[in-house]
Amino acid sequence: MDQQSAKGTMVTREESRSIGNEKIADEWSIIIHQGSSSNSREISENERRWLCSFEKIRGCIDSSQKPKIQMVPEMHREIESNIKCYKPLVASIGPFHHGKSKLEHMEKYKKQLAVQFADQNSTKERPEGVLPWLPTVSVSIDELYRSVKNIVPNVRECYADELIKDYSEEEFAQMMFLDGCFILQYIHCIVTGNYKELQMKSHDIAFIRRDLFLLENQIPFEVLQVLMSCKFKNNVGMEMIKMFISSAHTKPPQRQGFIQSIKDFFLDFFGGVISSVETKQGKGPHPESYTCTQKVMNFLGKICNGEGPSLTKQESTKNRLPAHLLDLLKTHLIDTKAFSKGGCYLRGEWCSYRSAMELRRAGIRFRPGKSRRLSDIKFNSFHCSAVLTLPPITIDDSTKSEFLNLVAYEACPDTPDDFGITSYLSFMDSLIDHAEDVKELRSQGILLNFLGSDQEVADLFNEIARDLVPNPHAFVDVKDKIEEHYNDKGKIWIAEWKNTHFNTPWTVFAFIAALFVICLQVSDTILAGLQAHSALHPNPTPCQHC
Repeated sequence: MDQQSAKGTMVTREESRSIGNEKIADEWSIIIHQGSSSNSREISENERRWLCSFEKIRGCIDSSQKPKIQMVPEMHREIESNIKCYKPLVASIGPFHHGKSKLEHMEKYKKQLAVQFADQNSTKERPEGVLPWLPTVSVSIDELYRSVKNIVPNVRECYADELIKDYSEEEFAQMMFLDGCFILQYIHCIVTGNYKELQMKSHDIAFIRRDLFLLENQIPFEVLQVLMSCKFKNNVGMEMIKMFISSAHTKPPQRQGFIQSIKDFFLDFFGGVISSVETKQGKGPHPESYTCTQKVMNFLGKICNGEGPSLTKQESTKNRLPAHLLDLLKTHLIDTKAFSKGGCYLRGEWCSYRSAMELRRAGIRFRPGKSRRLSDIKFNSFHCSAVLTLPPITIDDSTKSEFLNLVAYEACPDTPDDFGITSYLSFMDSLIDHAEDVKELRSQGILLNFLGSDQEVADLFNEIARDLVPNPHAFVDVKDKIEEHYNDKGKIWIAEWKNTHFNTPWTVFAFIAALFVICLQVSDTILAGLQAHSALHPNPTPCQHC
């Protein structure tokens, strides 16, 4: 092809140009060649500035930035029935809702709890019923405030500029100091059982716990870390917060009888459920791995039916500081490595959703797991039967707000791309359609319903999971095994036959009684036949000479 007649576009860069006595910095020039007439069209100054903006953002896309405390994404705010779940009821934490009139009554408690937090000393005599096992020292308020003010420049970077531009450095430092002391003293009183020191109504104490886990009601964890370093030693403050989070997700009581224990033993033995990791989780702490304080905290965690904040080798090597309390809650509920696979978001196989009752009719039973991590969902089959193990969970008035804020946090651009909570809710929504599905899971000890009727729980999951897109790699193995079991016609036929004829213990007893009666009738028939045969064909009398 003739080079002169070819159409093309040439982009050139001028190092510098002189205009009078001034030099202009590097600029981009785009010349369009069309045909043989080298008809070039110079771009305008506005277009040059627009093209130069591409150079400014080069390298900024992959740059690591400090995670910012975000607002709830707009797509989540569009659902009107969920708007109240993102707003605090009694306490504002951070700048998002600071200064609102309906939250002002809690501000006086913040100063009161800040003084208590500074004066808190474990060597002092404790009231009856209060656990004196958290080693704390008395620190002056000046020292606590100075420690917070020293990190204010870093903390301000965690919020958008337009959100905190009206706060001076002093106002911002005072807000962080009061909110940080308020959070830690509240948690300390809850964990040690010293509710009277809060001097609040019981409903305010419950509402504060809800407000601490709202996405727009967070302060950077760095503030809490600095305050805890002044009051606690040996990472006790972090363990206190973990205890607080763990105690709020109490494991529902399981009815573990002798027969059920035998069943679980054989299912675990043949299905391969029990692993060395799970066995270690069920044991107590190793004496050589824990300090005296950590032993006591682990013991108290068992009393609360929790897992107890154990400082394992894996946890001790983690250096990443959580962004805030909501981030720490997410880490407690979801194993961040469970959904770490990358890849295409389109799968060749299609796993249809089955409700809990459909799975039960297909021969799949439900069992509560030993772990309370929402990512620990397992499926095991043995011949014609199968077991779907789900983590036990408590459903109450704060569940919807907590899950919605966790989902909103996962949708923020600065969070890890695992969507663990979103995937769990989508999976549970596939199991729960109606009240009978909730009843089935509740009867097996998986759901502990403190909300109301079973239909309310079903509506809760259906509302929360609306328009959610789960991680495509979440629970893939479980879904595939469920689909494989469901498509096995032999297993389905046996399960339906058992459900039809042996759905209650009385039907089993009736079947055994019927078999017993049939066996008696058959034996009577055989005996009668033998007697008739012997009567018709008597044995000949032996000869006396023989």
